[in-house]
Amino acid sequence: MNILITGGSGQVGQSLLELDWPDSVRLFAPMRGDCDLADPASLAACLESWDWAGVINAGAYTAVDKAESEQAAAWAINANAPEQVARFCADKQIPLIHISTDYVFSGQGTRAWREEDATAPLGVYGASKLAGEQAVLALHPKAVVLRTAWVISAFGHNFLKTMLRLAADRDELRVVADQFGCPTSAHDLATVIRTILLRQLAQTDAPTGLFHSVNAGDTHWAGLARHIFATSRSVGGPFSEVIDIPTSDYPTSAKRPANSRLDCTKLNHHYGLKIRPWTEAVAEIVSRLVDKKGSAS
Repeated sequence: MNILITGGSGQVGQSLLELDWPDSVRLFAPMRGDCDLADPASLAACLESWDWAGVINAGAYTAVDKAESEQAAAWAINANAPEQVARFCADKQIPLIHISTDYVFSGQGTRAWREEDATAPLGVYGASKLAGEQAVLALHPKAVVLRTAWVISAFGHNFLKTMLRLAADRDELRVVADQFGCPTSAHDLATVIRTILLRQLAQTDAPTGLFHSVNAGDTHWAGLARHIFATSRSVGGPFSEVIDIPTSDYPTSAKRPANSRLDCTKLNHHYGLKIRPWTEAVAEIVSRLVDKKGSAS
């Protein structure tokens, strides 16, 4: 069974490739030049290039601030491409797992967001991702949409790697402390995706629709930074003192949701998945990144 991963060079894509899969499953993660989500012709050629048993759409335009000025690119990748993929998978009657985001919500309140809560994105990124997930769910009755948040890993660019890099040169870092969310290991998210996909391939009546998938627990960005540095320091890596600041002290082009907590009860109920605490995931990633000389790799 051949599985196509779009966005295979990203954090989730690379984490999927690291996992152990059954011998019957082969993953294909083409480079952007061979499967460009911004180019409908390139994407069509990629989709038609093989007899796929399923598709994992892990690719996205994730530059939240740049999306405000590059709206066409954000909508092409986050909305139009998922629609194209969903039409293909529905026509072929094959499973599709599409990754979405906490940014579809307004960020109000303090309760963790549930799948049925009303959406109200604050910017272009969130709006384009919302349009993508709506298209997928409308076009493909057997699709699964996974909303996630604050993805971190040993791959690519993310908050955790940025903190370690900055700590190598700075004794003190000012970090926002009034935006709350659930840090999510790309490895743990990939494990969830694997579980869902294998069940989709094996059972025609496997649960479909919209689910939330994040690591257990929540914190703010400054709290996440402190845990990163505490772990890094314990294994001989770089660390800094964290100074809490309000969002108003760190202006950005796109407005960030103050509350990005996601409720994963539905995922646990339908797939029996209880994801480990974010603190454990962070410690694992930091330990992987920090070498024996005490510098972040």
